[in-house]
Amino acid sequence: MKIEKLPSGSYRVRKMYQGKTYSVTFNAKPTQKAVLQALSQALDKIPTAGPMTFGQAAAEYVSMKRNVLSPKTVKEYTEMPRRLPEWFVALDISNITQVEINKMVNELAASRAPKTVRNYHGVVSAILGTFRPEMKLYTKLPAKIKSEPYTPSQEDVRKILEDVHGTEWEIPITLACYGMRRSEICALTPEDIDGDVVHINKALVQNERKEWVIKTTKTTDSTRDIIIPMDLADKIRKQGYVFRFSPNRINKKLQSVEQRLGIPNFSLHKLRHYFASQMSAIGVPEADVLRMGGWRSDHVMKSVYRHSMMDRDVQAKRAAAAKLQETLFS
Repeated sequence: MKIEKLPSGSYRVRKMYQGKTYSVTFNAKPTQKAVLQALSQALDKIPTAGPMTFGQAAAEYVSMKRNVLSPKTVKEYTEMPRRLPEWFVALDISNITQVEINKMVNELAASRAPKTVRNYHGVVSAILGTFRPEMKLYTKLPAKIKSEPYTPSQEDVRKILEDVHGTEWEIPITLACYGMRRSEICALTPEDIDGDVVHINKALVQNERKEWVIKTTKTTDSTRDIIIPMDLADKIRKQGYVFRFSPNRINKKLQSVEQRLGIPNFSLHKLRHYFASQMSAIGVPEADVLRMGGWRSDHVMKSVYRHSMMDRDVQAKRAAAAKLQETLFS
């Protein structure tokens, strides 16, 4: 609770309650006791809405933020209650304590990955923070599992591109190799391409009704320009589109190609890791690759770069060992 001095010389105190901000003003700087009394009187005048379950609070939370959240986030928040234990969703939100939170997390942890449990808890925390702002959570969450991002090999990527050459899958899969996300590829139009420069400024995502809709890019960092081969840009202009089918079909096609070629299965998104590793291999600075790929966080980048450096280190050690062997035994 913060006391603000206004330009007029008055003092204002604001408090969030059930998703709304209420404020009281004072002519002189108030004491803590005076602030609490004034806020209590202001909140007492608010008509009560009656009991509200967590499920109802979740729906209200989405409703009050619908216009500021992305369609994909609205979809995820809308579906979240169905993924939580039914007994928790049915609880009156005013009766939820840390005990219920711990029980819910423990139940989820038995069948969900630590990252998933943490994501669910994050949504629950946001909802409770709106409707129960006085409640502080001290939940013990599952430990994070350190995972290294899979990076497809150069050979496997070349095999896939040769297999899809000349088909409707060639353009979207090739664009993924240049660091584009699936949502960005499927939202791209020939009008977004100027010569060999691709202007990435929108994405195709599913909303809560499972409809595919155009929205802005994932983050402000995702809005960017990249360079692609001119012949690829010409192919897009010639056919008049980039990809005109459901985005889900790209991953399904990629999976079938991988199975047929007998190479490890990976999703289209992993080609962004391939892009980062290739940029690392030719010495492009990490900060530049971060911008080209539209990454906001360098977490994935650092992991990919570390793997790339380790691979090069192993190759250098093998080359040195081979030279030593030749000196010793030839």
